[in-house]
Amino acid sequence: MREEELKALEKEVKKLKRIASEWASQLHDLVEDRLPAGYQEIPGIAQSTFDACKAWADAHARLEAAQKP
Repeated sequence: MREEELKALEKEVKKLKRIASEWASQLHDLVEDRLPAGYQEIPGIAQSTFDACKAWADAHARLEAAQKP
């Protein structure tokens, strides 16, 4: 993988980590501030958090594979 492609992948991993952290924060806020009344929000926020974390994990795995000699 070229240096330019590697840097683009590193940037993508950082972006996806930030997005996953933002969803995790929303999940945390739901638990801390809006439960039990906001229980209907759990499935949507949980799925979005899961999807964001999965996207980060997949990109992170691609980055690690690309960095191996």
